[in-house]
Amino acid sequence: MEEDKKKSGKTEHGMRWYISLAVLVFVLFCCCTMFFFMIYRYNGVSKGWDTIMKVLQPITFGLVIAYLINPIMKFFEKHLLHFLEPRVQKEKKCRKIARSIATGGAVVVFVLIVILLFAMMIPQLISSISGMVNSLPKQVDSFIDWFNGLTNSDNEIIQSLETNMMDMVTYLENWVKESFLPNIQTYITSITSGVINMVKVLMNAIIGLIVSVYVLMTKEKFIGQSKKIVYAIFKPVRGNVIIDTFRKSNEIFGGFISGKLLDSAIIGVLCYICLLIMKMPYTLLVSVFVGLTNIIPFFGPFIGAIPSFIIIVLQNPVQGLYFLIFVIILQQVDGNIIGPKILGDSTGLSSFWVVFAILVFGGLWGFPGMLLGVPIMAVIYYIVSNVVTYSLKKRGIPETEIDYVNLDRIDKHTNQPVYETTEKNKKQDEKSAGEA
Repeated sequence: MEEDKKKSGKTEHGMRWYISLAVLVFVLFCCCTMFFFMIYRYNGVSKGWDTIMKVLQPITFGLVIAYLINPIMKFFEKHLLHFLEPRVQKEKKCRKIARSIATGGAVVVFVLIVILLFAMMIPQLISSISGMVNSLPKQVDSFIDWFNGLTNSDNEIIQSLETNMMDMVTYLENWVKESFLPNIQTYITSITSGVINMVKVLMNAIIGLIVSVYVLMTKEKFIGQSKKIVYAIFKPVRGNVIIDTFRKSNEIFGGFISGKLLDSAIIGVLCYICLLIMKMPYTLLVSVFVGLTNIIPFFGPFIGAIPSFIIIVLQNPVQGLYFLIFVIILQQVDGNIIGPKILGDSTGLSSFWVVFAILVFGGLWGFPGMLLGVPIMAVIYYIVSNVVTYSLKKRGIPETEIDYVNLDRIDKHTNQPVYETTEKNKKQDEKSAGEA
């Protein structure tokens, strides 16, 4: 009996810490949001923050790359250990060799994937742009001939359209003379600065790749040090809750990211095959666009469809219409069949919270927020759900959502739910008894 009391006391204490943790997460989220706006509000703080982020950019790249290729490394390491264990006597040496080879293999796979993507995209992009530039005069001439044919009629709508077109041409001429040409040096400077920044980002990515190797080689040590710090600051009960929360967060993030990458790869390949069958122009380029943007939940396929549609419609307007219909069908197939099969219930979020997370976190942090907003929201949802479940369980109140659909109120004396149908039936019975 005493042991049971101790266990229940520990559980209750742990769940109290869950409540404290939920409050802490909410406070931290509010503080981060305020800090974010403060950074962009004051120029001095903004410049200081930008400097810090630029300095830490290689480390950030390294941690992100290490997290992404960790599953590949674990896969290689598992099979290498089976191969090396009978052949290497010392276990420590065996694991070190397996880890080194697995890490190198994972990095090579990652680099090959990146190179393959660029090798597919850049030549296609160059050929697409050159093709559009070369075909643009012919398309313009065709449009002018078609338009001249229309303007020969006395239709008032056509005449009005002609007037608007002339006004548009005049506006473009004035914009080129007054805005574009005087500021062309500024545009060239901006392009040059953008190229320099891209080179810097590329260098930081290469350094980050090296950092990721060191992170993967000593990841157990980093994890051990983190747990050591947690238990040094908090009591074991609270420390266990924190470690469990981080473990669940890692599970959510890992499952979501790996599942999304696989889902995007399947959608990209499926898009490529279907576009080949439909004889669409720029098949490979469009498929890569759709596949990459599919990483973003819910809105991804449509974001990728916009530049793809523009590229196709300039080549052939009818095929552009067919492409839009195809993207809508593809999004439905992905959202209802492929996506749920791969991701399963890894996030546990309804469609509303997915859209909410994308809009809120995307609005705060841009593209990274749109990508990571869903798993972040899933972690918050997990913590809040545990807190709510514990509170209801402690009061002896039903915990599942289905019990609250027809709930009228909770009886303040018994803490038992009173449902709407029960109340209606009770009133009807009282009415019938009164009539009798």
